[in-house]
Amino acid sequence: MPRLSRMFKLHVVPPRALPRLCTPLSSTAFLQQLRLRLRTQTLGYGRVGCRHTSTFSSADPIAVSAPSQPPPKSWVERTPQKIRPYLYLTRIDKPIGTLLLYYPCTWSITMASYALNLPISTPLTYLTLFGVGAFVMRGAGCTVNDMWDRNLDKGVDRTKARPIANGNVTIPQAFGFLGLQLSAGLAVLTQLNWYSILLGASSLSVVTIYPFMKRITYWPQGVLGLAFNWGALLGWSAVAGSVDWTVCLPLYAGGVAWTLVYDTIYAHQDKTDDVKMGIRSTALLFGDHTRSVLSALSVTSVGLIGTAGYMTDTLLTGIVGIPFYAGLGVGALQLARVLKRTDFDDRASCWKGFVGCGWSGFWIWMGAVGNYFYLMA
Repeated sequence: MPRLSRMFKLHVVPPRALPRLCTPLSSTAFLQQLRLRLRTQTLGYGRVGCRHTSTFSSADPIAVSAPSQPPPKSWVERTPQKIRPYLYLTRIDKPIGTLLLYYPCTWSITMASYALNLPISTPLTYLTLFGVGAFVMRGAGCTVNDMWDRNLDKGVDRTKARPIANGNVTIPQAFGFLGLQLSAGLAVLTQLNWYSILLGASSLSVVTIYPFMKRITYWPQGVLGLAFNWGALLGWSAVAGSVDWTVCLPLYAGGVAWTLVYDTIYAHQDKTDDVKMGIRSTALLFGDHTRSVLSALSVTSVGLIGTAGYMTDTLLTGIVGIPFYAGLGVGALQLARVLKRTDFDDRASCWKGFVGCGWSGFWIWMGAVGNYFYLMA
């Protein structure tokens, strides 16, 4: 054995690793198996538990796999280190927030386009502008939120690693970054008509006070709904030049009810830490009645958005757009599916339910898109 060891650079296996071997090293069977391997394969270098070039498979009795490295948290980990905290600050690795802000814009832009019989270039132009705006302003909202909540975030397990809470971004740096974000948002807003510019600027007050609401009311999700669904008003005004309140008011209210559903599910992730930190939310307010309350809010949301579609049909087009109601129906089924499957005491299940609610908004938009082509044909 000493000669074999020097020839093939074998290493002594630590005693704690011996139970992992299928064949005892001292047995005749082991020696016979080793001789058979040496006739047919080339033994590489290395030691047990480390990376090597042996041609043994993972099923070999003397092969022990190296522990794999954990994958990076997201693609952001592959970006330059200097910009990484700012990317995490915008939640760019979690695009669901941008989509939830964007979908109410898409509903109203598409509905206004077919109500006014506009060419496809019009909705495409505004959908692109509002997509960029949603991306920028969602990031700006996250920056404002994290600046307000930097001390609270330190006491919540899910948020304690956020860039401002962990010190990777200072308050002066966050202010400077917020200035860049708001400048980019303003650049998008100035592409719209004056009515829409003033309407869009008026939403900043709601965005600014939202983070403070969780300290004084159990309804911060309601305030978030007011901010996140402003696009239901702004999208229509951008296309039409003003807001048609008979359509946009129920559309906006339906979006607020929808936000209460998905953000309450989101808030259930942190309810244990929230109690310790004195943070209030509808998750704590609804408690064990969450499923029934959110079911009622879902019905309300679908009913109000359906009303907006009906008002568009009866007052503006004179034609019942079947595709819109088909998309709305699929969105309603998606909400029902989420509420049935979500375990409000399991963080992973709540995150999955939160993301699942976004699909309901997508299907409502697809219904509006179908209506556009149906009515324009």
